[in-house]
Amino acid sequence: TDSQTKNRILAAVAEALAVRRDDIAAANAADLRLARETRLAEPLLKRLRFDAPKIADAVAGVRSLMTLPDPVGVTLAATELDQGLELYKVSCPIGVIGVIFESRPDALVQISTLCLKSGNAALLKGGSEAAGTNRILAEVIIAASEAAGAPAGWLQLLETRADVTTMLALDTD
Repeated sequence: TDSQTKNRILAAVAEALAVRRDDIAAANAADLRLARETRLAEPLLKRLRFDAPKIADAVAGVRSLMTLPDPVGVTLAATELDQGLELYKVSCPIGVIGVIFESRPDALVQISTLCLKSGNAALLKGGSEAAGTNRILAEVIIAASEAAGAPAGWLQLLETRADVTTMLALDTD
């Protein structure tokens, strides 16, 4: 996907996150209530919190990502091996990136949008304590990005250990 299209998609994601901030904050409040009931440690509760100021920071982060140059297709090195034979090292997408993270819904926004900017698909598994927040964030990001032109299925939220096991088995496909 060209840089202009990726930035248009990122703008749609930022806008959707801003528009749905109340729904996202409500899902996060429910996750926080459950986490407190299960006596999650205070540092984990702090990382789990994804309230209005943190959502605003996430939106600003997505918008700042749009200002960065496209990382795809950049010549990183060039060497002349022989007369008329040149070797170039050019950046390209990896393909599919799988990330497992805990208690940080903001990580879902950061990782997914970085993957989008760099032309990669993403398989993301967050901690069960943030399941509701991660679900709505993935829903918002997927809907906005695909409506703006991202390929269907570029982002998948994994929710169980079985999902992770399945992902890890895909190392040769």
